[in-house]
Amino acid sequence: MNFIKIFSFFNDRKKANYLIIGLLVVFLILTAIVLLLPTTFIDLEFSEEIQEDSNPALDFLMKFISWFGVTPVATTMVLGSALIFAIIRHWREAVFTIATLLVSVITYGIKILINRPRPTEDLVNIVEKAQHQSFPSGHTSFYVVFFGFMIFLLLRNRYFKRWLRYPMVLVMLVLIFSIPVSRVYLGAHWFTDVAAGFVLGILVLWALIWGYLFKLKSKPTTE
Repeated sequence: MNFIKIFSFFNDRKKANYLIIGLLVVFLILTAIVLLLPTTFIDLEFSEEIQEDSNPALDFLMKFISWFGVTPVATTMVLGSALIFAIIRHWREAVFTIATLLVSVITYGIKILINRPRPTEDLVNIVEKAQHQSFPSGHTSFYVVFFGFMIFLLLRNRYFKRWLRYPMVLVMLVLIFSIPVSRVYLGAHWFTDVAAGFVLGILVLWALIWGYLFKLKSKPTTE
C-alpha cells in the first residue's frame, strides 16, 4: 500500500487552501467565543460530563496520558527522536522533528495574548494543577504536531518493520485523540481550550509536512 497517497492533498493547492482557511476560521471563532464568554455553557457541561465518573484509577490514567506533554518529557522526546534520525543520517527528518517544538512557542504566545485563566475549583474538580494561561491547550497542540509528524514519517518511510511500525502509529493516535479528554478531566482546561489546541496543532502539522515535502526530490516508493 502506498501511504504517501494519504497526504496527496499537499500537492493540491486548492484543497490545501480550503483546509487552511477553514481551520483558521474555526480557530478565530473559538478565540472570539473565549474573549466574549470566558466560561461558556458548553465548557461547563463538557467538564461535568467528563468528570462525573472520576475515580483514582482514571485519575492515574489521565495523568499518564498528559505526562508526555510535560515540558522536560516533551523536550526529551523531541530531541531524542531528532538524535536518532541524525545518527542514521536522516538530516531532514532530524531538523523537522526539532521544528515540532515551534508549536509550543506559538501556543505560549497566544496564551499570553488571550490571557484566559485556568478552570477554578468552584467550577470543576482540579485533579492536577497547571501553570500559565489556559487558551489554547499546549498539551493538545503539541501532541497533534509531534505525534502527528512522527506518524507521517513512520507511514511514509521504512524506519521500522511493519509489525512494530503499526502498533507505534496506533499508540500515537490514541495519545492524540485522548489528550483533549485528559486535559479536561484533570481540570486543567476547558473544552474550547482543547478544541483550539487541536485546530492549531493541525495547522502547524500541515505547515511542517508541507515544508518537509516541499521540493523534496522524488524517491522510489518505499512500500
